[in-house]
Amino acid sequence: MTPEIAISAAQHRLPKGAAFSGVTAAFLHGLDSRLSEPIEVTVPPSTGVAARAGMRIRRASLAKDDVVVMRGLPVTSVTRTLRDLCRRSTLTEAVVFCDSALNRRLIGSRELRKAALRASGSRGVATFRDALEHIEPAAESPMETRLRMLLVLAGLPRPEAQVEIRDRWLRVIGRLDLYYRERHLGLEYDGSTHRESLAEDNRRQNRLLDAGVRLLRFTAGDIYSSPEVVVNQVRHALEG
Repeated sequence: MTPEIAISAAQHRLPKGAAFSGVTAAFLHGLDSRLSEPIEVTVPPSTGVAARAGMRIRRASLAKDDVVVMRGLPVTSVTRTLRDLCRRSTLTEAVVFCDSALNRRLIGSRELRKAALRASGSRGVATFRDALEHIEPAAESPMETRLRMLLVLAGLPRPEAQVEIRDRWLRVIGRLDLYYRERHLGLEYDGSTHRESLAEDNRRQNRLLDAGVRLLRFTAGDIYSSPEVVVNQVRHALEG
C-alpha cells in the first residue's frame, strides 16, 4: 500500500471536523519525502473519538483557515502545519521544516513571520519564532540545513547558502552548498547520489581548488555521529 492510498483509506475513518496534520500534513505538502507512521490526525477537542489503529489522534481547535483541501483530503494549512511541527521539534528540525516550505515556495518569509505573530501566546510558539531567525530559502536539502545549524549553534559564523563560484572568465564552475566568502571556504554535504556522480564531483572539486576555494565535504554519518569533529574541522579551517 502506497502512502497516498493509506492516507486516503484513513480519511474514511475520520470524524467530522478532523484534518490530517503534523508529519502526515508535512508529507502531503511535500515538506518531508517520507510518511511517518502512524498517520497523524487532529480532531476537535469535543470529538468523542478513541484511538484508532494506525493513527495518532491529537485534539486541538482548528480555525477555518487552518484547514485546506489537497487531493480531496482535509489537511492542516502550511502555516498551521509548521506551527504544529515547530511546537514539538528541536530548533534545528523546526528550521529544516521552515527551510523546506520556503524553498518549495509554499510560503514566504513575511507570511511566516506574520503567522508567528498571530500565534503569540500559543504553546510552543517560542521555537517557531526562534526558527525564523535561522531560516534560509536557498537551502536545497534537510541535511544542508542540519549542517548549517550545527555550525551556527556551535557559535560559528553563519555561512552563505547555494553560492555560485566563477572562474577568472566569469564562467560558473560550481555551486557550493555553504560558503564562507571571506575565508574562501566551501562546505558540501555528500548525499546518497554522491557515489553515482563521483567522477564529475571530483572534476568540479578540482576546478574549485584551482579557483582558490578550499573545500570540506561531510556526510550524514559525520553530522549525526561525530558533530564535534565537523565543528572543529570547520573552525580550524576558518582560523587557518
